[in-house]
Amino acid sequence: MWIKSIVIITVSIVVLFGLISLYGKYQWQLSTDKLRAKLTDGRQTINPKTYDSKELEDLPDPVQRFFRVVLKDGQPIVAAVNLSQQGLFNMSETKAKWSPFTATQFVTTQRPGFDWDARIQMAPGVSAFVHDAYMLGAGSLHASLLGLFTVADVRGTPEAALGELLRFFAEMPWYPTALLPSQGVRWEAIDHTSARAMLTDAQTTVSLVFRFNAEGTIETMRAEARYRDKLTTMPWSGRFWDYSTRNGMLIPLQGEVGWEYPDGIRLYYKGKVTEINYEFAD
Repeated sequence: MWIKSIVIITVSIVVLFGLISLYGKYQWQLSTDKLRAKLTDGRQTINPKTYDSKELEDLPDPVQRFFRVVLKDGQPIVAAVNLSQQGLFNMSETKAKWSPFTATQFVTTQRPGFDWDARIQMAPGVSAFVHDAYMLGAGSLHASLLGLFTVADVRGTPEAALGELLRFFAEMPWYPTALLPSQGVRWEAIDHTSARAMLTDAQTTVSLVFRFNAEGTIETMRAEARYRDKLTTMPWSGRFWDYSTRNGMLIPLQGEVGWEYPDGIRLYYKGKVTEINYEFAD
């Protein structure tokens, strides 16, 4: 008799957990839809509509070489991006504690904005749902267990705006027309393999150093300082590889990102783009 009771209780718990998980996914999807509708509503007209190599004339040599490698004259300017990712995310600041994740991301290039909607596996059957976003000049990070129980919620601060606009900027190799001067990026020469790029949105200005490899594509990006929390900044950098042509543009499919400590870089993200689709200026 007691065995039957245990079975009934176990089955009831499993069913209840399943119902809670389904409800969490439903509620989280509603929030995703609202965020992405807000991003879509904030989109602006893009000009010019296509890339003209004449705009490269005053750029540093490695930047000119980069655009000539990854774009061809007449390439339509990217207006929005939908992509999917999978990879590993380190859940610990002091040791390697990598967890698998999957994510979708929606990006608008004008006005700058994105929403990264991720599922990070915490345990079998249990995931953290994460929105990392930048839109209309504001940054936000919201993490929730099962999509219902909030464990982190940061939004609306100047530090969040800086951090998320830096992320948007660093990911532009996935949508390289956004790096063009005509799209608002300012370039400064450093040496024959690297250049500094700057981007301003509303009251926020960010800067990155891009380093280019022998093939002319972007190999690394680095920010001298990015906020880890409201009070602490640290050098932040990433690496790109596995370049492939998508819709006429040469883009990296794999990358990794981490914080630079005195004893070396500590990675927290290793990911691969598994699907990417573009909307172009019209």
